[in-house]
Amino acid sequence: MKKKVLFGSALCPDCPPAKKLLEEAGIRFLYLDITGDLANLKKFLHLRDNFEAFNSIKENGKIGIPCLSINDGEEIIFDFESLDLDSLKK
Repeated sequence: MKKKVLFGSALCPDCPPAKKLLEEAGIRFLYLDITGDLANLKKFLHLRDNFEAFNSIKENGKIGIPCLSINDGEEIIFDFESLDLDSLKK
């Protein structure tokens, strides 16, 4: 089974709907609130600073959440509207 981590924040208007979408689809994942815990923020920043998927996001002055990391950055998902939920159940 793939390891799925959703990085988000209760302060971000896009994060609660992304979390709800995954929960309602029955997808198992770990949710890490980057504004509620410094350890979670450090994990997110490590991912953000080391993966090219974040380059355009950083260039546009955005944070990059909500962000679903699969298998420690093997795949990084930002677009939750066109997400293939069935593939995430595996």
